[in-house]
Amino acid sequence: MLTEKDYKDGQILLIDKELQWTSFQVVNKLRWLIRKNFNIKKIKVGHAGTLDPLASGLLIICTGKFTKRIQEFQGQVKEYTGTITLGATTPSYDLETEIDKTFPIDQISETEIKEATTQFIGEIDQYPPVFSALKKDGKRLYEYAREGETVEINSRKITINEFEITRIELPEIDFRVVCSKGTYIRSLAHDFGKALQNGGHLTSLRRTKIGSFLVDDAITVQSFENQLPTKVETT
Repeated sequence: MLTEKDYKDGQILLIDKELQWTSFQVVNKLRWLIRKNFNIKKIKVGHAGTLDPLASGLLIICTGKFTKRIQEFQGQVKEYTGTITLGATTPSYDLETEIDKTFPIDQISETEIKEATTQFIGEIDQYPPVFSALKKDGKRLYEYAREGETVEINSRKITINEFEITRIELPEIDFRVVCSKGTYIRSLAHDFGKALQNGGHLTSLRRTKIGSFLVDDAITVQSFENQLPTKVETT
């Protein structure tokens, strides 16, 4: 059983983030639980790589002195699995916004789908989604997008190590991707649709690995709370 000293000295907590939770909500919840259960007035807690609310999976949480290692973990290669739905696009490239364009999909073959993945292997230029937390002139891109403002977004160099199609049941395509820091899987879904001269958006996403850390070794926030020495009343 971990003690107050353990958390202050530094711990790496592997959390399986559930859908609808933001990464910051997970951090705040764990910080609150640790403080309440061990009567700690102040403790550093941070995450090593954001997951969107519509994504689930591995979130590395660092406590105490281990928060100094956050950048180290953020830079590690990540693995994701998920679903791209062809035949439609959304402004956010996922299910956060409504479909804005539709395309016929009856002419798309399995061979074309599998061959299209090769266009994304290696170092590529990728444009982040307009609905993202990246800042431009001190303002987050999603704030511009929600206000209907158009802003110029610069592309970024990212690396896709592996891009595997694991299921094809049109309009849905399941995939597994191994990629570098800074990769937006939503943008990959959007660009994949364009590569097929069609439309695509991300309809599910799960982070399964960061470096050598596996989601199979992670626990939910509820499980973390249940294993603490003192049960805390939550609101």
